[in-house]
Amino acid sequence: MKITAEIITIGDEILIGQIVNTNAVWLSQQLVKIGVWVSKIASVGDNSTHISYSLKQALLSNNIVIITGGLGPTNDDITKKTLQDFFKTGLKKVDEVENHIKSTFKKVNVEFLPVHEQQSYILGNSSLLFNNYGTAPGMWIDENEKTVIILPGVPKEMKGIMSDFALDKIKLKYKLPEIISKSIVTYGIPESTLAEILKETENQLPDNIKLAYLPSFSSVKLRLTSVSYDLNFINTVFENCFKEILQKIPTANIAAIQDLKQEEIIGKLLSDKGKTLSIAESCTGGYVSHLITSVSGSSQYFKGSVTSYSNSAKINILEVEQSTIDNFGAVSEQCVRQMAKGVRKKFDSDYAISTSGIAGPTGETPDKPIGTVWIAVCNRDKCLTKKIKLKGNREDIIKNSSFTALEFLRQLIISE
Repeated sequence: MKITAEIITIGDEILIGQIVNTNAVWLSQQLVKIGVWVSKIASVGDNSTHISYSLKQALLSNNIVIITGGLGPTNDDITKKTLQDFFKTGLKKVDEVENHIKSTFKKVNVEFLPVHEQQSYILGNSSLLFNNYGTAPGMWIDENEKTVIILPGVPKEMKGIMSDFALDKIKLKYKLPEIISKSIVTYGIPESTLAEILKETENQLPDNIKLAYLPSFSSVKLRLTSVSYDLNFINTVFENCFKEILQKIPTANIAAIQDLKQEEIIGKLLSDKGKTLSIAESCTGGYVSHLITSVSGSSQYFKGSVTSYSNSAKINILEVEQSTIDNFGAVSEQCVRQMAKGVRKKFDSDYAISTSGIAGPTGETPDKPIGTVWIAVCNRDKCLTKKIKLKGNREDIIKNSSFTALEFLRQLIISE
């Protein structure tokens, strides 16, 4: 039997877009890892009626309900009171929690007030999930063979309680299947083309194996997932299905046979070859460098970057010729070529990337509208350039230019 869960995140700040619901994303990832299938994610405001209704509906069709948010000491933190009414239960004080709160406040020289004491109470029908990372305790409720887990909304505290206690308790209570996923990252091939190539294979997949297409600006990630209690099935049928899919995709379009981000793929290629990279950026404003350095260990292959936003920086730091700027402009093939060569020379790297363009909303000209971007990549022997025309706002253009630049570099590396 498939064990399912619903995640209910509580707080007006989520509904009005003040914060991003990262809690639900993280919880889903952790539940899938242990074999729990997330059937639904719901966001509810600070409203007792809506919270109670959502919980009632969730319990009808799920084994587990996880609630986050609304456990603080302020007036808008109504989760505990709402659940007290829902389960028709009282509260019980936990001395361990009160002592922890007092100790925490003492360390930062904050007075312990009656309002803080409220957080040392948990629902009478619950067991404690201790919070080592904050003051609001988590709670675990067994309700007619089902489970309700109540957690604070602060991400660090929620993650800590789940990792320290709740995930292990779920694994002990329920017989969980094995959930296995494998990914293939592709570039240079549209999602619709992949779907047509894999149509026959996809139609023949067993019911407990699913293929998902996850497109982004520059890539399409294929994720094959299996849910099974039979390890032999996973080791044979699932692996055979994955191999068949892999064989049908043109080799030139496969960037990675694992769930890697674009910057991780670049990092792996450079590390495997023992090569180095430097970057010169104008319109992307350092975003390409940010992607590269977001990967742990990138210091092994990334030598440095220059964000040459002004023409003077291009000329004085990267040795772009004044005549190039005068005759062709900063947003030109000639300029990015000299930028790439200049930064590679400055850092003595094996490869270099450069970008220059019009990210908008100002700065366009009749022959260079918003979204016009030139990119160059080079090694010690040659320099390649590419002009792209992008749509979207400033942020879209900066990000998509950066992703395109990384893919351009990947193509250069694998062509050698």
